[in-house]
Amino acid sequence: MQREAEVDEIVTGWTRQRTKHEAMAQPSAIGVPVGAVLNSMGLTNESSFRERGILQTMTHGERKMVMPTWPVRFDGVPAEVKPAPSLGEHTGEVLADWLGLDGAAVAGLRQDGIV
Repeated sequence: MQREAEVDEIVTGWTRQRTKHEAMAQPSAIGVPVGAVLNSMGLTNESSFRERGILQTMTHGERKMVMPTWPVRFDGVPAEVKPAPSLGEHTGEVLADWLGLDGAAVAGLRQDGIV
């Protein structure tokens, strides 16, 4: 603690001359536990995350996005993650199940702009 400022200055100078991954790889190679601090885009573009199954491409409607998978594994296999339903995707089923409306009644609500 007596030389904290001096050590911080040395480490800061050393890290500023390297990329995040270089600064992580060199100490890691000699057994020092280190890790690069990545922003959201850095995490999304991290190739090892794809290779290890940490990231997946999710399709929602016409859009595709990269996002983390569910972290829990069952026998080493990640659980299937599905996109959320589109707005109004299950309106007919919900109205039929909860309110007992038939297809014609739901169609009428749609035609009138209610749903």
